[in-house]
Amino acid sequence: MQRSHLYELVLTALMTAIICVLAPLSIPAGPVPVSLGTFAVMLAAVILGWKRGVVSVLIYLLLGAIGVPVFAGYNAGAADLVGPTGGYLIGYLPLTLLTGWCADRYTDKFRLILGMILGTVILYALGTFWLAKQLQMGFKEAAAAGVIPFLPGDAGKIVITAVVGPILKNALKKAGFTGQ
Repeated sequence: MQRSHLYELVLTALMTAIICVLAPLSIPAGPVPVSLGTFAVMLAAVILGWKRGVVSVLIYLLLGAIGVPVFAGYNAGAADLVGPTGGYLIGYLPLTLLTGWCADRYTDKFRLILGMILGTVILYALGTFWLAKQLQMGFKEAAAAGVIPFLPGDAGKIVITAVVGPILKNALKKAGFTGQ
């Protein structure tokens, strides 16, 4: 195995571990908890790019599904993926894809932020649709519970990720941890 490939595997595993450590940290806020999951996922996407970022998130979701307590509030199990907040968890995948795609292709913060915003919008749409279906509520009611309270915090996470993510990515690149 080539040295750079081994570094990329280790970095992917490290970012998965960071998601697993940050995502469970949460504050109950109605049916959808406030967590650091979206921040960790966006950070992984910026550092790893879209391909390895998606792999990292898939591993995180698989770990949670098989019972490792990595979901918000240290929850775990497949029931969380199909329960009321499962759409938000699945929404991590398009968030990672769009954020990582922009991070792979552009160096300007505007496009990176745009990718994170678009990914977050898709995450919100998937999560809100699933929340409404699972709790038998209207889409507006689900959005009021699962989107509106999260807008300021997610805006802050996007700005922090847009600043910190590229710095960490460049530092890791200089240290030889990524071929990007």
